[in-house]
Amino acid sequence: MKLHELHDNPGATKRRKRIGRGAGSGMGKTGGRGIKGQKSRSGVAIKGYEGGQMPLYQRLPKRGFNKPNRKAYAVVNLGLIQKFIEAGKIDGSAQITEDVLIASGLVRRKLDGIRVLAKGVFDTKLDLAVTGASKSAVEAVEKSGGSVTITALAPRTAAE
Repeated sequence: MKLHELHDNPGATKRRKRIGRGAGSGMGKTGGRGIKGQKSRSGVAIKGYEGGQMPLYQRLPKRGFNKPNRKAYAVVNLGLIQKFIEAGKIDGSAQITEDVLIASGLVRRKLDGIRVLAKGVFDTKLDLAVTGASKSAVEAVEKSGGSVTITALAPRTAAE
């Protein structure tokens, strides 16, 4: 096969519709917009407009609630911490703080704190100091002979 023999599959590409190029093109004169009316004119953006009637998205009841001051935690699984220790990216003998997790590349940013969850296989003795941890994560760390320290929530700064 040579470069000049390469081509797309039949029907893979479709020619662009050239509007307003004469009556013979089948898209001349009104250019597929019909005759008169708001949608035939240029610069029209109607989106949810229903001709003066209350739009459907406004008539339907609203559900749910977004808490304005909710906390956003960076989440880490114990299985990932185990992998990073085995890879030598985290020193398992020293205390593992949130700054250590960020420096190792396991967490990108702290947000309102780092929360540890129990997903994955974990069997290393660790001393963890994080903002939060699930009950099962604390149990898993303590079962392997380590300890989890829950630190106080530090307020988020503009730099983070």
